[in-house]
Amino acid sequence: MNRLQRALDALVERIDTPAPIVLVDVMQGNIDRIQGFADQHNLKVRPHVKTHKCVEIGRRQIEAGAVGITAGNVGEAEVFAAAGFDDIFLAYPIWAAGSKKPRIRRLAESARLRVGVDNVAAIEALADAMGDEPDRLQVVVEVDCGARRSGAPPELAGDLALAARKRGLVPVGVFTYPGHGGAGPDARRRAAQDQEAALTTAVRSLEGVGVTVEVVSAGSTPTLEFSTSGVITEIRPGEYVFGDLNNARLGSCTEDQIALFVAGTVVSDWVPDQVIVDVGNKALSKEGSPEIGYGGIAGTKAVLSKVNEYHGFLPLQDGEFRPSVGTVVPVVPNHVCPVVLGFEELIVTDSTGTSLERWPVDARGFLN
Repeated sequence: MNRLQRALDALVERIDTPAPIVLVDVMQGNIDRIQGFADQHNLKVRPHVKTHKCVEIGRRQIEAGAVGITAGNVGEAEVFAAAGFDDIFLAYPIWAAGSKKPRIRRLAESARLRVGVDNVAAIEALADAMGDEPDRLQVVVEVDCGARRSGAPPELAGDLALAARKRGLVPVGVFTYPGHGGAGPDARRRAAQDQEAALTTAVRSLEGVGVTVEVVSAGSTPTLEFSTSGVITEIRPGEYVFGDLNNARLGSCTEDQIALFVAGTVVSDWVPDQVIVDVGNKALSKEGSPEIGYGGIAGTKAVLSKVNEYHGFLPLQDGEFRPSVGTVVPVVPNHVCPVVLGFEELIVTDSTGTSLERWPVDARGFLN
């Protein structure tokens, strides 16, 4: 029997579905493994909390050796700062307007706060938000390394650092996101090489204008294995803590390292060779395709062929796997990050399913 199904069978009378189940021993193994990898390569770990949004998991990452956390928005940062996290990097080009201005000031007073910037207008807005204490806020220049998302050209990083210094902010380094490493197994190494080249150029750009570079920050989980260049000082993986099917397909985790799944119940079987489970896009998101499916049943080759809001369509192929109405199955998501957004708490157990705890998704709903 598949280990996820075994743990689920032990829990089934104590939970309602759909429910996100976390195998804490597997999760802790992932935390310790990546921390060990970073220590071996003289890298600092600054995990991205957008994946779990859970204070207890963040504490475990810090206890394992992480130097601080990465947040994706001001709200996430506020939740973790209120819980005592005092070293936070907002790895996003924040636009400081409206209520974000006093919120950023308060964060900078309660924690060492670093904020990503990739344009002069944002730098001016952040400086205005900080009022007469701009030197409380550290900024990290974001550069593009090929993902074509946010991020300035690497050769312009120095100009942005000077613009920040001119306004009294404190430029401390550069960061990038090699998102194109998720395109396929062969893309991981290439994206990491692009990342190294972009960060090297950006560091030279800062040094060329007399700015000391303290932080050279790299992501992500798919490119982590190849992010060992001497220019990099810290890594910001997020998905590594749970793993998912996308990372398993890429080779950046194994199926045995997947620590989160969604328990779902078969609720209907009227359509021939198909059952409906109570795991839809509100629990999984719509990430996937008809080719790879929208989530897989652990221990089988079965995948959801379609998801509505509360319905998961599960075709049944010829073979032994033909779950009847009432059967509870472990659904593994393609992308784990959206899963936590749909739930107020995580059901935490171990690979035996004997223990049961409920950890709140503390930053759920904090998107601005």
